[in-house]
Amino acid sequence: MKKSLVILMAVLLVGAFIGMAQSAVPHPNTIVDETVGTIATLDPAWCYDTSSGEAIWQVYDNLIQYDGPSIKKFLPMLSTNVPSVKDGTILNNGKTYIFHIRQGVYFHNGDILTPQDVVYSLERVVIFDRAGGPQWMLSEALLPEINGNYVDDITQWAVKLAGVKSFSDLFTKGTKTPKNAKYRQALIDTFKLLSKAFEIKGNTVIINLPHPYPPILFILAHGASWAAILDQKWAVAHGAWPGTADTWWKYNNPTREKDPLYDITNGTGPFILERWTKARETVFKRFDKYWAGPAKIKYGIIKLVNEFTTRKLDLLRGRADMIYVPISLIKQVKGVKGVSVTPGKGFPTLSLNQFVFTWNVAAKGNPYIGSGKLDGNGIPPDFFSNLDVRKAFEYLFPYKIYINQVLLGHGITPNSAIPQGMLGYNPTVPPAYHQDLAKAKYYFKKAYNGELWKKGFKFTVVYTTGVPAWQTACEMLKAYARKLNPKFRINVASELWATFLSDYETGKLPMFTIGWLADYPGPYDFAQPYYSSAGAYGASIGASYTKWAKVHMDPLVNASMKTAVPQKRAAIFEKLNVLAHNEALYLWLSQPFVVHVQRTWVKGWYYNAMRPGIDFYSLSK
Repeated sequence: MKKSLVILMAVLLVGAFIGMAQSAVPHPNTIVDETVGTIATLDPAWCYDTSSGEAIWQVYDNLIQYDGPSIKKFLPMLSTNVPSVKDGTILNNGKTYIFHIRQGVYFHNGDILTPQDVVYSLERVVIFDRAGGPQWMLSEALLPEINGNYVDDITQWAVKLAGVKSFSDLFTKGTKTPKNAKYRQALIDTFKLLSKAFEIKGNTVIINLPHPYPPILFILAHGASWAAILDQKWAVAHGAWPGTADTWWKYNNPTREKDPLYDITNGTGPFILERWTKARETVFKRFDKYWAGPAKIKYGIIKLVNEFTTRKLDLLRGRADMIYVPISLIKQVKGVKGVSVTPGKGFPTLSLNQFVFTWNVAAKGNPYIGSGKLDGNGIPPDFFSNLDVRKAFEYLFPYKIYINQVLLGHGITPNSAIPQGMLGYNPTVPPAYHQDLAKAKYYFKKAYNGELWKKGFKFTVVYTTGVPAWQTACEMLKAYARKLNPKFRINVASELWATFLSDYETGKLPMFTIGWLADYPGPYDFAQPYYSSAGAYGASIGASYTKWAKVHMDPLVNASMKTAVPQKRAAIFEKLNVLAHNEALYLWLSQPFVVHVQRTWVKGWYYNAMRPGIDFYSLSK
């Protein structure tokens, strides 16, 4: 009886909370968004994740912006024009772009925007060149090719001009001091190649590309955090690169928390960063001098709340205006009065989720690979360099069950790195992997000449805290592995995003779940990070992969940008996808559909696949 009363009381209380929340709009000048992703950095040059990008979006502006929900049309932002052939601001067969910089724009500290701030910001990203970072897009566009191939990072030119084998060869061991005058000059000449791309005439910035690079406007648009515009004077005063050719290498590839702009901001955007309480909340305050007019709300707050039950109660009580809801739990908020769920099933995002195999794991002091040997109590560091092992896992996973029961049909199973809706996507080429336990057993028995099947293995698969669908995927993998062979032991661990990102970047994670949201709406933006030896994933999963990819994948990835003929490009992407499938490069989980949950009193939300989170400036109550 007491139990029944407690349950009844709980139901009545929830009803009361909903009624109270609907009677009056709480905190009318504030929007609270509760989510699960932790911010890794506030430096646009470092940022390459959506949680950090969502914060940077509020604070910083770019040269141009997307037109509301469109991913094809642009509007001016800090540039008063969107370059086009028609108005004469795209010239030289697509190699020259002219931007007229908006005048009278204030940074949050009171400084006025100048064309030099624009040049400095874009150059800094290229020289910053942090490992696994986003600089590859600007580097490929702004630096001359080497032997017909795009240059993904500026150090490649320094190595070439100095005639050495690696960037570290240029410096005295353990320092960033050039060994001799020749090497120092090579470094300076490398920067000159970059600076040639920029020209300032009055209040105009002219970007002269060494070769056509079709996605350049997408790469410069708002949402591309790396192309956000900083205040050079402020950045230098806080210890960032001073903008000089003879110092750039000292600021190349810093560690995250030693980056001087890691946790401070000064943008021209509609909100000022008032407070960043790491792993708790980020508070943004309206910037009343914003060039486009002040925001409708005074405060925007992003809260980290890992527990869904807490997020749900906060939504119902009116303490949160919008929350992250895993697709697997969407039924708990659908149909609730005062809560809207949009747009729902059948609206695919430009994003992919997958398991990643690390071909060469960092072994020293790494508990995630157990003993580090093929002895039943661990795995060797190169475990996933074995094609038979990767194929066995591909056939082990229950794809249909995952989509239908975990995602409730709110997604599709990808067959490659090219998502549905993009050039090069073919639903049947290659065929998507499917669960086939007989084939999984065959490949596990084939791997290591039968020793793997006899001895078994033990390792840890890792997912990001607060993403239950990924947790379930890991648990599914664990269960089916144990079912196939009791000696196959997989531990499942979660990490907060910032920790996860650090462990991923240092090669500590043998197998993990992660996603990719388009940097811009083009297939190259997926092919390059996943397949290229210099890509965000390709460069981080091990030397064995990068060696293989340089021969088999890089030429095709580069060739995909050398023709404007859609049919030819599509054929190249299909060839890449088939190669990736045959090598079992990734275990694809889903291309999810869009789901957004908020209180009905929130106005102005719209979906744009290129926006890394919400846009407080568009919102009101």
